[in-house]
Amino acid sequence: MYLLNNTLRPYAWGSVTAMAELFGREPSGEPEAELWIGAHPGAPSALVPPVPDAQTLDELIAADPQQMLGRETAAAFGGVLPFLAKVLAAGSPLSLQVHPTREQAQAGFAAEEAAGLDRGASDRNYKDENHKPEMIFALTPFEALCGFREPDEAAEIFRTVVRAVSTQNSGVPELLTWAVNELSSGHPAPDRLQRVFRALIEGGEEVREAVRLAAAALDAAGTGDSAASADGEPAPYAKELATAVELNAYYPGDPGVLLSLLLNRASLQPGEAVYLPAGNVHAYLSGLGIEVMASSDNVLRGGLTPKHVDVPELLKTVDFRPLGIPALKPVFTQMGQELYRPPFAEFMLQRIELEQRAQDTGGGYSSAASMSGSDVSVLQNGPTVVIVVRGTVVLDSPKGDLVLETGQSAFIPAAETPVIAKLSAHSAQHDDGALAFAVTVGSTDADLPDPAAPRLDI
Repeated sequence: MYLLNNTLRPYAWGSVTAMAELFGREPSGEPEAELWIGAHPGAPSALVPPVPDAQTLDELIAADPQQMLGRETAAAFGGVLPFLAKVLAAGSPLSLQVHPTREQAQAGFAAEEAAGLDRGASDRNYKDENHKPEMIFALTPFEALCGFREPDEAAEIFRTVVRAVSTQNSGVPELLTWAVNELSSGHPAPDRLQRVFRALIEGGEEVREAVRLAAAALDAAGTGDSAASADGEPAPYAKELATAVELNAYYPGDPGVLLSLLLNRASLQPGEAVYLPAGNVHAYLSGLGIEVMASSDNVLRGGLTPKHVDVPELLKTVDFRPLGIPALKPVFTQMGQELYRPPFAEFMLQRIELEQRAQDTGGGYSSAASMSGSDVSVLQNGPTVVIVVRGTVVLDSPKGDLVLETGQSAFIPAAETPVIAKLSAHSAQHDDGALAFAVTVGSTDADLPDPAAPRLDI
């Protein structure tokens, strides 16, 4: 097992305090957005201490892929770690974005390489040849936009916007009334969503003016989560409309403000998770979570950002089928392991809760000195990384033990098995126990969720 030192990315949307509070340290004073745990060449984790032939995790794996990844994983994924884990802390909204399929990524990467576009160029779409399916597990209340809602429902939301604008102005932008009519036209749902999405994202001043009027009218109407209808019930779509007002405050006039009304609005509670396949338009709005993805940095942005937006490439990538929020429920193995398994080959997530448990020392259950947590077997479907977010965990393997404090992480080679997670003696003396997450290669079991199946709202 190898202790890791991970790169903390200070993106502007990152929270200044959330990561520090999670790990029990002082804030750095700058946004702390993503802690990368893995072997992605953009920010590979460093080995602590380094070994003779490797300073970083990607170098360690490259030196002996079969030992580190296992024969099957090495063959399936070209000798590289197929996943990237992150601790993500959103203090403000991320860009509206979508990730390509593997075929789209390969074609796009090849085209940009052939054109001689520098890989660090601001207008580059494809940093690598890989797709980037992902999931997010909420550590705190977590807000997000995720996939297209049914167009008839979106039409009703836009009708609410039109009513609000009409009460504040002498006229309503034609674009807004057209969107209502198009969304309720009865044509196939993906066609309706695509036409409105395209009109909004391709629009110029007409869209900016519609966004300005809509946001101002909704703000003046007191739209928000606490807004109520005449009978005292929460007003329909209050959260969606409040989100549009908030997004306009960050990005005035941005098409993403109105595009957000086409998308599902997800509110995750701690312990809930969603997964995002290729083509799913989404944006994380706020919150702290464990994010896992295929090892890629390919992002096509559609708004809510000052960064490059390639509209034609984006439109080729988006999946316009309406789906409910793709909630990911835990499954439990016969060994009691709590798993979150999206329908992706690259990764799955294990939640490891280590709680105090009184031990009978012969004279009845005794004091904190004789308390320990229930041991948990770490799921190892090939290579595995472990990150501790609360307490102190001991990873016990036939080759030795490794102690991980809060905020520390480790890489476990495929050849080092079995590994048991145990509560340290120090953490056993505190009421909160320990919490860790393990990421390993995905499963192909038949009981995995179907990406096209209807989803429950969150």
